[in-house]
Amino acid sequence: MTCWRSWHRPLVLFAAAMTVMAFVAGVGILVDDRVLAGSAIWAKPFKFAVSFVAYALSLAWMLTLLTRGRRIGWWAGTVVAVASLAEMALITWQVVRGKRSHFNNATPFDTSLYNAMAGSIVILWTGTLVIAILLMRARIADRASAWVIRAGVVIALAGAGLGFLMTQPTAEQRAAGNLDTADVVGAHAVGVPDGGPSMPLTGWSTTGGDLRIPHFVGMHALQLLPLLLLVLVALATRLPRLGDPRVRLRLVLVASGAYAAVVALLTWQALRGQPLIHPDGATLTTAALILAATTAGAYAALRPAPVRPENDPHIPADKELMA
Repeated sequence: MTCWRSWHRPLVLFAAAMTVMAFVAGVGILVDDRVLAGSAIWAKPFKFAVSFVAYALSLAWMLTLLTRGRRIGWWAGTVVAVASLAEMALITWQVVRGKRSHFNNATPFDTSLYNAMAGSIVILWTGTLVIAILLMRARIADRASAWVIRAGVVIALAGAGLGFLMTQPTAEQRAAGNLDTADVVGAHAVGVPDGGPSMPLTGWSTTGGDLRIPHFVGMHALQLLPLLLLVLVALATRLPRLGDPRVRLRLVLVASGAYAAVVALLTWQALRGQPLIHPDGATLTTAALILAATTAGAYAALRPAPVRPENDPHIPADKELMA
């Protein structure tokens, strides 16, 4: 593990700023009784700030692993930090004004702010893509670490890209036929209006699909997959089987595939207008298949290699050594 002092400075400073912002927004939730789209008006900046802390610190650490293109990586990380800061500044400004930040076309000014936020997200995503490409080319000695970092950033990019689906007009908005003059175009929810009954804390819809769910889960592969590897390494002192680098590699391969499958399942569920907490038979069956495949993969990864008898004339000498 590299010293935190060598982490990407602008991203670390941005994470520190978002820690302060999370505190400010938390206080806002407690003292400001305004409600917007069915949630406390300060809930959105609070959730964005917490998410950005984890996202920025993960990238700040990963940039220390680059073995080539470090200067490009530094600039890409800086672009991500600046774009993210701009996004948060615009979200907070709209909260102060008591207005929606996303999907808001009520006035030309609101539209310009929303377009600016859309541009900042595109820049953020592009900067992360550059970092992902550099990480793909980095020479990381431990294969499990290399795979889990690369898989994490690729799945995070896919999760971030799912935000584009929220910007598209809903079926109801299209049916109304006034997209050029509508105050709101786009939505988090699918099949129901934004602002309806929702889960505590997350605000995810309990009556329809919600695209924020796969968006959130996908983006945080950046933290959860590397965290899994850290857990495997920590458990290796108690479970000798995990001390084998090949076993850890196989396990993170299985975990990465399972994580990607879960993000795909959550996206499919949301697009069908189905609440997370009320899955239908098709969703449950698919989830069971993913669980079964993951369990089988983990079992195969942990199963000891077969012991080959010594001096077996049917096994070439080089294969005996490999065994």
